[in-house]
Amino acid sequence: MENILAIMLSAIFINNLVLTKFLGLCPLFGVSKDTKSAMGMSLAVIFVMTLASASTWLIYTYMLTPLNIRFLQTISFILLIATLVQLIELIIRKHSPPLYRSLGIYLPLITTNCAIMGAVLLSIRGGYSFVEGIVFGISAGVGFGMVLLIMSGIRERLELSDTPKSLEGVPLAFITVGILSIIFVSFFGRIPL
Repeated sequence: MENILAIMLSAIFINNLVLTKFLGLCPLFGVSKDTKSAMGMSLAVIFVMTLASASTWLIYTYMLTPLNIRFLQTISFILLIATLVQLIELIIRKHSPPLYRSLGIYLPLITTNCAIMGAVLLSIRGGYSFVEGIVFGISAGVGFGMVLLIMSGIRERLELSDTPKSLEGVPLAFITVGILSIIFVSFFGRIPL
């Protein structure tokens, strides 16, 4: 149980994929303009990351390793993630057309979201068990979503403030992510796990 808690806290706060490894910046900058889109993307990423972590562990453990074809992990993981994203896209399109339209191109881009691929590869490399891998996937997704929601709140506030013309939009978003990264690394990086 201690190990599960350590994996959760580490993936969400200390080794956050966005703020410490800078994975998944494309959807972070693209979808964090409003909170509703950020929430939808967060839920989709959490779902895909969780399923991807479970599925890739099973494929790696019961197929790639016994057959001694671990070198195919990248291509097999990409195919699996692409399939999961197509499933999510169909579900969102059917049950929430406004959310589907607001996510736009960023929903299919979850397939190539390096945060998801990074999470499954870090889970395999970390030697996590099946349950630990799922906990890591969920926690990494929650960490991604947390940063996305924090960023959307900040960007919505910044839209209402007076900012220099040269910093409007993406430049200010990069500065904000940099400051968030410094805050997380300096504050949460001090917690021993």
